[in-house]
Amino acid sequence: MSLADPGFPNDLTRRIVHVDMDAFFASVEQRDRPELRGRPIAVGHADRRGVVATASYEARPFGVRSAMPSTRAMQLCPQLIFVEGRMSRYKEVSAEIREIFSRYTDLVEPLSIDEAFLDVTDNKLGIEYGTEVARRIKADIRRELNLTASAGVSYNKFLAKIASDWRKPDGLFTVHPDRAQDFIDALPIEAFWGVGPATAKRFHEMGVTCGWELRLKSFTELTDRFGAAGALFYKFARGIDSRPVRPFRERKSVGCEETFSEDVRGYAELERRLAAIAADLAGRMSRHDFRGRTLTLKIRFADFRTLSRSVTAPGSFGDERGIFAAAKKLLGAVEIPQGGVRLLGLSVSAREAPRAAPEATLF
Repeated sequence: MSLADPGFPNDLTRRIVHVDMDAFFASVEQRDRPELRGRPIAVGHADRRGVVATASYEARPFGVRSAMPSTRAMQLCPQLIFVEGRMSRYKEVSAEIREIFSRYTDLVEPLSIDEAFLDVTDNKLGIEYGTEVARRIKADIRRELNLTASAGVSYNKFLAKIASDWRKPDGLFTVHPDRAQDFIDALPIEAFWGVGPATAKRFHEMGVTCGWELRLKSFTELTDRFGAAGALFYKFARGIDSRPVRPFRERKSVGCEETFSEDVRGYAELERRLAAIAADLAGRMSRHDFRGRTLTLKIRFADFRTLSRSVTAPGSFGDERGIFAAAKKLLGAVEIPQGGVRLLGLSVSAREAPRAAPEATLF
């Protein structure tokens, strides 16, 4: 089946690179501290309430992964070394990586502190092939920063991102347009962008386990089942992704959360903690000149079950008092289990346009 589709634009001449730093936080720590090189390390807190932020590649064969409770990580790898994170340091290194990207193109869209998309179709050095641009970027990062990155190259963001995971660590993989459909057909459904465990389960219930089986589903069937995401899945199964690389992304939400050193039981104490989080959130929103109409409460229980509750207001959330009042109502509607709560978080989304400054007058 041809990758061309009359219903959707699909420019096969684009050259998109996705660069993903390998075990970024852990790699920076091993680079800066030679005694940690070659040893299994985890960036995070070692106490029983801690969570692994990043695990080095020496720790991963033991099953240690990001977001894993620290106690579980130590059980899997007793020789694991925990290192406290240094976010300010990681931001410094991220800025150095970004400077390397800028030598090749100004069309850089950061996804997080350690990964980004680059549109190198018309790059600054006039290099014809995206694979060669990716190879040079990887070499610059290794030579100048003593770190490794993996890169994926293709004609759209969907395929470039998947390709960057294909040969980690220190990998480089290109999905050419003439081989893209075979590549997509063989992908497990879990590899598709936007497919987490819950969505994968729904696909399995439909008899969809790979890209080829996904491509057999009609546009109507997918959108009826998954809504707007179904339209994306329909396109991705055909190698279609017309989203541009956007150098500047508008902030869509502001949030903060707190993991408690001890499980918190009882609404009175939870409300006290929630008030502090609301104050922190209001401060962050003020610094970012952000107001939004939807407030979301995140709760993680002692058994690691996580739920969220949201409310959308006719006006907007911006001040501490309004945030806390709405958050308290959301919390009051949640039944707290006997084990208590280990984490509370708040975020505001559905951004309201920043208020324009009043016009100056002459009189």
